[in-house]
Amino acid sequence: MTWKNWLLLMTLALVWGATFPFGKIALVEIPPFVLAFLRVLLAALVLHAVLAVRGLAFPRDPSMLAAFLVMGLLNNAIPFSLILWGQTGISASLASILNATTPIFTVLVASVLFRQEVLRAHRVAGIAVGFAGVALLLLPGLEAGVLASLSGEPVWAQALCLGAALSYAFAAAFARRFRGVPVMVAATGQLTGSSLLLLPLAVWQSFSVPGGWTPAMVGPVAWASVVALGTACTAFAYLIYFRLLSEAGATNASLVTLLIPVSAVLISASLLGEALSLLQVAGMGVLLFGLVLLDGRVLAPFDRVQRRVPGRGRP
Repeated sequence: MTWKNWLLLMTLALVWGATFPFGKIALVEIPPFVLAFLRVLLAALVLHAVLAVRGLAFPRDPSMLAAFLVMGLLNNAIPFSLILWGQTGISASLASILNATTPIFTVLVASVLFRQEVLRAHRVAGIAVGFAGVALLLLPGLEAGVLASLSGEPVWAQALCLGAALSYAFAAAFARRFRGVPVMVAATGQLTGSSLLLLPLAVWQSFSVPGGWTPAMVGPVAWASVVALGTACTAFAYLIYFRLLSEAGATNASLVTLLIPVSAVLISASLLGEALSLLQVAGMGVLLFGLVLLDGRVLAPFDRVQRRVPGRGRP
């Protein structure tokens, strides 16, 4: 990759890493489903404006609109809601680490359920090591019981973040439906679909919380976090990601998965004063090592050497 591509990658990691502390700040005054709706609505409005500036038409075909709804459900509505709901019980740092399991679930869904990919040895090793890291993260809560842990990181909240990662995996498998569709159009369509899907849930939660909830109850800091989530962490992040995809390729762009937890932990420490326990640091390290194995590039030099040895090459 060029230095510009590396700059884009680092910027994307910082922007997506900031999603978790910004969400934690806004959750103090905004219910999670309402916050998820505000995030996707603001992002959808920004991307519709970008489409208009670029002269790209938004599809009107019913089948494509239905696909946008499904993609919006799997890639935005479900995971955004689950992560924010989970963050009402766990730290932003831990939520970002658990979200890094997305590539593991993606490989499992694509290879085992839909037979879209071949499950090679390095991916099996990466999955095993990655889940070992997750086990370390969940261990304190499992020892203390299902509902709460001694560290204040309840298992139910961690499970919600893992559920979000699983939803992202199904979204990745469904995304093949959009081959030939401009990526900006696909991003705008799914965010529009998720806005429609989350609207009734946001209205319901506004009335269901004790005493009710109105926008007038939100202070400037929380609103600033909402704006950051919708514009920088979603709309702007999509623009960076798609440019990185086109210039550096999907394989290089996937490196952002390894950087997001690190940036999220650093930003959460500076903004929220969060600190990981030694066990959580160990779990993050094991999980990231599993992602490196899953990626496979670290093993490529050994594979090339093996191919040069007579009788050791793959058929």
